[in-house]
Amino acid sequence: MRMAAAWKSMLAVLLFGICPVNVHAQTFTNPILGGDYPDPTIMREGEDYYMTHSAFDYQPGLVVFHSKDLVHWEPISYALKTYLGSVWAPDICKYKDKYYIYFTVATQSRSNFVVWADSPYGPWSDPIDLHIGNIDPCHVVGDDGTRWLFMSGGRRAKLASDGLSVVPGTEETVYHGWIYPEEWETEGMCLEGPKLRKIGKYYYYLNAEGGTAGPPTSHMITQARSESINGPWVNAPNNPLVHTWSKDERWWSKGHGSLIDTPDGRWYVVYHSYEKDFTCLGRQTLLEPVYLGSDGWFHRYDYVDVAQPIALPFNKAFNADRHGNLSEFRLGLDWKFYKAFNPERVKTANGVLTLQAKGNDPGSSAPLMFISGAHRYEIEAEIELQGDVTAGLVMYYNSQFYQGTGFDKQNRYRYRKGGKSRAGTHGNGETTRLWLRLVNRDCIVTGWYSYDGINWNRETWGMDCSGYNHNTLYEFQSVLPGVFACGSGHAVFSNFRYRELE
Repeated sequence: MRMAAAWKSMLAVLLFGICPVNVHAQTFTNPILGGDYPDPTIMREGEDYYMTHSAFDYQPGLVVFHSKDLVHWEPISYALKTYLGSVWAPDICKYKDKYYIYFTVATQSRSNFVVWADSPYGPWSDPIDLHIGNIDPCHVVGDDGTRWLFMSGGRRAKLASDGLSVVPGTEETVYHGWIYPEEWETEGMCLEGPKLRKIGKYYYYLNAEGGTAGPPTSHMITQARSESINGPWVNAPNNPLVHTWSKDERWWSKGHGSLIDTPDGRWYVVYHSYEKDFTCLGRQTLLEPVYLGSDGWFHRYDYVDVAQPIALPFNKAFNADRHGNLSEFRLGLDWKFYKAFNPERVKTANGVLTLQAKGNDPGSSAPLMFISGAHRYEIEAEIELQGDVTAGLVMYYNSQFYQGTGFDKQNRYRYRKGGKSRAGTHGNGETTRLWLRLVNRDCIVTGWYSYDGINWNRETWGMDCSGYNHNTLYEFQSVLPGVFACGSGHAVFSNFRYRELE
């Protein structure tokens, strides 16, 4: 195997004049962001990288991440504080001295929006409606300085010089995609996810095709190029650049890619993918090295398997513990609501969360959640009720499909598929304080409770959440762990703990 890899590396140098990835360096293992981080968009400024993703129905949305090594990421800001609808496929970029995020809001009538800031750390502007349809906007600048917005379906429109509006009458179709073999199993053509950038004499035009869900072999990344922003666009002879070829692979529906370079001229592609047997985690962010060959096209390294360890882009790692601050209940950076964003419901101090109740069950409570991304983990909290409240812990997909455990003053409850059943009464009569725990092991959810935080009892029920994914339930959501409070009053959550399990 080592000889084969070495031969392929040597052949790549001979044919394309590139330096292969150092297979002897320290390694990382995909995903670089585990869990629901789809439609990644990335930019580099010097030695700093910034990335954001689709927010869908989670608020605050458009969390901006920072990294110096492309592997370890920390949240630094969030750009969207207003619920407009499901937020899709953003594009983060810098033009002159300002940063922009273009994104789609998917309601009954889709439209594209933009926010801007003087720093990726924010604050970000209020969203501005560009009043143009299609999805998946991408900002690119022509050689003459004109600004363009490329969108799904090979469409584009000219932007005003400030990038905050579309020039009327400029929308047009300029590209029709790469036609893949008709026997391939996909979700449909779905020409979307455009990402463009000027490299040397060419504009490179990456697209997603095949649909983002459906069969495991659906999604892909294709490339085209042109010497002009106005085309004509020529498809690469080695398309697709990235693709899942078999359902036996670990990573399914690989697609929606963005090219990113390093200061010393190496290239990577960042994209999303579902993990086999864990589609309930959503589409996760992967990183793969690629190279620009002497033929002027991007190529994969044949010996690189994204399911196996890959050489780190940089030997010096950037330390970022994405789950290290969960007990602080940082709204926006770590924790987010489902649809109904209302920061007035939340008060935090010294690791204690006071959550105002909403609705009459977890589904209508707009729970507060975070992204785990782990196959096996547990969450735990001490919960105090104040008022006529039911509160607890939840594994949440949407307002109809969730699982969890909760209690009121008289009873403990089990929640499953939007329904509630009594799990037991309090042996000591009424109580306003209970310690609860949810354990997720390979999509099997179990519940625990304690009256003193020391002696724990396991509930008799267990539930399977593996079917909670977009292929069965739509909405592009994932199963997120979180806390909820419903009824009248509020609940106080303290001693919150998240722990990944063996």
